[in-house]
Amino acid sequence: MPHVLVAGGSGFIGQALVSTLLARGDFVTVLTRGPAGLRNGQHHQHWQPDEPSSAALSEVYDAIVNLSGEQAVGVRYTEKVKRGILKSRVESTEWLVHAIERAQHKPKVFVCASGTGYYGSTLDSKRVDESAPAGSDFLALVCVAWEAAARRAEGSGVRVVRARIAPVLSERGGAVESLLRPFKMFVGGPIGSGKQGFPWVHLDDLIAALIACIDDPQLSGPVNVCGPEPISNADLSVVIGELLGRPRFLKAPSFALKALFGEGAEPLLGGQYAVPHALEKIGFAFRYPTARDALRAVIQAS
Repeated sequence: MPHVLVAGGSGFIGQALVSTLLARGDFVTVLTRGPAGLRNGQHHQHWQPDEPSSAALSEVYDAIVNLSGEQAVGVRYTEKVKRGILKSRVESTEWLVHAIERAQHKPKVFVCASGTGYYGSTLDSKRVDESAPAGSDFLALVCVAWEAAARRAEGSGVRVVRARIAPVLSERGGAVESLLRPFKMFVGGPIGSGKQGFPWVHLDDLIAALIACIDDPQLSGPVNVCGPEPISNADLSVVIGELLGRPRFLKAPSFALKALFGEGAEPLLGGQYAVPHALEKIGFAFRYPTARDALRAVIQAS
């Protein structure tokens, strides 16, 4: 029975991953700042991610998954917020890498979350796969530092997967509420120019992709975890408007978002046309291959 350690297991992605791993018969331990032990049917290991000197694995794990990190999109970027976003990702990763380095029995794979924000904003329609260079905005620099911390585990002979996760579509949470709310209030429409790419992934496909990252030795290095058909923000507005039967012509102007979020408007006004080349190369089959498919399923389940 494989034993998987999950950091960030209490988030909505983490909860879905843990449930799926348990359902297929894996033994799962969730890292927690609380006491170790068995709670709500789950095993927990205590950790202090801001204290790398305390890093240690309490058991032998076949795989480690890191999904930790503070919310980075839809918030105003003060210097304090930016430090928290960076620190929460890099420190948690460093703790896990320290623990791997010290472990007598190493895991076979370390899957560390990152984001499609790695590529920065690509306002043209050029598609970017895992070979594309990093961007230069704040979130891109966060992803670069996050991934650099994860790559250190390769020195321990561990297969490292850097899962660059797109905005997640699900009735349970993620990007959907902020996407649908304006349309439900009859004030929906494109953000900024509307030309920016919107990479996306349905939660079901995200979890299946993370499982593939754990199981498939062909996957290593950067892996774009996103739907195979990125969409422009303007076209996304058309799809949402049609599915909800709402108008979709009221634009959210760039200056208003900048006034509200400051530098934090960058992820909203920018975007990427990211594509999942690494997943497609191994024959990964998406349950929801288009944004319309994914959003229709989410809206029907809501």
